[in-house]
Amino acid sequence: MIPLAERMRPESLEQFFGQEEVVGEKSFLRKAIEDDNIPSMILWGPPGTGKTTLARIIARTTNSDFQQMSATSSGVKDLRILIEKAKENLRLNIKTILFVDEIHRWSKSQQDSLLPHVESGTIVLIGATTENPSFEVNSAVISRSRVVVLKKLEEEALVKIVQRAISEEQLGKKIEIKKDEVLFLARMANGDARIALNTLELAAAQQKKITIDLIKQVLQKSNLLYDKNGEEHFNIISALHKSMRGGDANAAVYWLARMLEGGEDPIYIARRLVRFAAEDIGLANNTALLLANAVFDACHKLGMPECNVHLTQCVIYLAKSKKDVTTYMAYGRARKDVEEFGNLPVPLHLRNAPTKLMKDLNYGKDYKYTPLEDSTEQEYLPEKLKKRKYL
Repeated sequence: MIPLAERMRPESLEQFFGQEEVVGEKSFLRKAIEDDNIPSMILWGPPGTGKTTLARIIARTTNSDFQQMSATSSGVKDLRILIEKAKENLRLNIKTILFVDEIHRWSKSQQDSLLPHVESGTIVLIGATTENPSFEVNSAVISRSRVVVLKKLEEEALVKIVQRAISEEQLGKKIEIKKDEVLFLARMANGDARIALNTLELAAAQQKKITIDLIKQVLQKSNLLYDKNGEEHFNIISALHKSMRGGDANAAVYWLARMLEGGEDPIYIARRLVRFAAEDIGLANNTALLLANAVFDACHKLGMPECNVHLTQCVIYLAKSKKDVTTYMAYGRARKDVEEFGNLPVPLHLRNAPTKLMKDLNYGKDYKYTPLEDSTEQEYLPEKLKKRKYL
């Protein structure tokens, strides 16, 4: 039997909930669809936000020949076959929309093979990706396309989607589900319409009355959107850093939990905390670095889930600690001089002189030994950087 999520795919923009900014009455895309003037585009958004559905609605609304490929199972050979068909369509004055799902999984050369056909108008390309196109899609493809961002679905939109699916006709049986249960299901779906509908279908198959406990049982765990190698990874670690930097321990603990419950390696987080302790706290509290190192060691020894409390302790401590970026800024200034002035010679009086030749060349001459003599006026930087202050 066809899954409920597939059966419930919207067939028109009126049924396409939750992306008003993209397809609302005054949006660029809505007007392009109505004018039958669809540009090539990259649909970028989390799973279950309607990328494939929107592509199909566009094709249906504009009466185009809709061809679909998955980048995980198709290659250049499959593309050639579709291009030949698209060329035939062009001769018959029929527009061809080529939808490439998960386009980021294609190699650079595979993506490049699309370019001449997009430029010639043989196809209108609609690529779908869950990854940031800036990193995962060739710049040449992006420059010839519009990037359309689909946002994670809000609870209100997911409630509408679930309510539309709750019927004896769609589920094959009559069910009992209250507003609170629908709202809970929408919340637990975490912005993914496919998860909401699949959960509803599985719950309905088990019993007539849908309860919160049953939904929990079917879901087992809230579906956390967290890609350890993708943009969300960098978004959340950035949120953790900025929360600690801003002194908000509550927010910091939340972002830490998001990462750990999403499957992040605790060692990665611990390593970033060690860096934070020196970069953002530094001289204001040297104990922060000691704690961060101790927690790093604990994560090595214990792993998850035991080390989650150690990481939480460290995150709270770092968030609450005073901040001082003196060391971070000092190194940055010194590095700038290194890059600008290159390999400046070490002053002769600072050089060791283990051989007679070196002594004859004045290595170490006039060096003042601080423990035994006044070295107040002694210069320790190269001549070109004399009296330079980095602190």
